[in-house]
Amino acid sequence: MRFYVLSDNRETLVGMRLAGIEGEIVHDEATYCKRLDELCDDKSIGVILVTGVAMELAPQFTADKKLHCKRPLIAEIGDRHSSDNISHALMKYVKEAVGISI
Repeated sequence: MRFYVLSDNRETLVGMRLAGIEGEIVHDEATYCKRLDELCDDKSIGVILVTGVAMELAPQFTADKKLHCKRPLIAEIGDRHSSDNISHALMKYVKEAVGISI
């Protein structure tokens, strides 16, 4: 099972690559939707991480994918644009991924 990141900026992508996670930058809705569709069909990918700004390119499309695709898990991650508390975000990801609250 692999992780993959769809990012709106280079800094987040570079950070993820340093952690061993592949990914790419998306700047427009058409590219984002196309890649998310392709990644959802790839059986080797278990988790797709999407930055908040990238997810805002097509929020309804993303919500539909989350509801109708059993696999992979699609999770929003914070980046330099987010104002959320990082520990809150991490607890949310764990809860989404394994179903337990920390």
